[in-house]
Amino acid sequence: MAKTRIHPIYVIVGKEQGLAKKQYRDLLGKLLPADQHATGLWVTDAKAAINEVLDELRTLPFLTDRRVVVVQEADEFITRHRPLLETYFDAPCSSGVLILVATSFPSNTRLAKKLKLVGELISVTPPKPWQLPAHITQYVKQTFDTNLGKDAAQLLVDLTGDDVTRLYSEAEKLVVFVDSKKQITVQDVEALVGHNRVFGVFEVIDAMVAGHTGAALQRLRNMFSEDKNAQYTVVGAFAFHFRKMFNAKAMLSQGKSIPEVTKTLRIWGKTDQFYAQIRKISLEQISQIIQQLGSIDYQIKTGQTRAPVAIEQLLLRA
Repeated sequence: MAKTRIHPIYVIVGKEQGLAKKQYRDLLGKLLPADQHATGLWVTDAKAAINEVLDELRTLPFLTDRRVVVVQEADEFITRHRPLLETYFDAPCSSGVLILVATSFPSNTRLAKKLKLVGELISVTPPKPWQLPAHITQYVKQTFDTNLGKDAAQLLVDLTGDDVTRLYSEAEKLVVFVDSKKQITVQDVEALVGHNRVFGVFEVIDAMVAGHTGAALQRLRNMFSEDKNAQYTVVGAFAFHFRKMFNAKAMLSQGKSIPEVTKTLRIWGKTDQFYAQIRKISLEQISQIIQQLGSIDYQIKTGQTRAPVAIEQLLLRA
């Protein structure tokens, strides 16, 4: 089998930090064995001086296959040292490999045109929302040799949202949580990720559907003050709970029994309180709230609003 061609320069581009770092780790695994990292790898960031980077690249490898130099968060570094980088791209060192990890690398620049002649541009594209469960399952298997079940992956995405970097972080916590086990189950996700997040939202919704708006707002504010990640996860947690409410109410309207619904939808914890909630709200109301949450999610991602403000407004309108 022919060996993979090694380029002297790689530029990894992606706005999702977690995905870019994964791509960098994958690439590094092809360039340099782990036991050579101590002497063959030098990692820095945008604050590095250009002469340091070039000196490291030109340092002859010692007991390693090659010298690999990585500049992470390199956008500012590229902008500041563009002329010298252009010169280096014209004649890169034969014994060193430069990896630049950036959020953007415009194709109309001279540097980008020179890269096509000597190196490789690796663009990192985030998976679509419906691809996330399969993506995070693959990530956990490849990175940690641990299996993430299909239902567990879907629940993790439901509770965490579609921020890939945050999904990676939660997945890594789960791997530590299950310790030597090679399988992450729904129960593991519920125990580590779901408990505080879902039950915090549960209490807010409980006050909301009971018409106690003041209590709902206070509980929501407590969530934000106690959990620094709530602003990133609260919309997903609300949507997760309201979807479960919608499905439960629909199944009950079709004649399904409460035990059957509870088992099918995996309703855990305060089941009596959950069914009391759905008795106080119609399918149409739940559907409208789910649609509003979809709109809120879009507005947050496009910078039109912030999660604490948007969810408070949702409670006030309910």
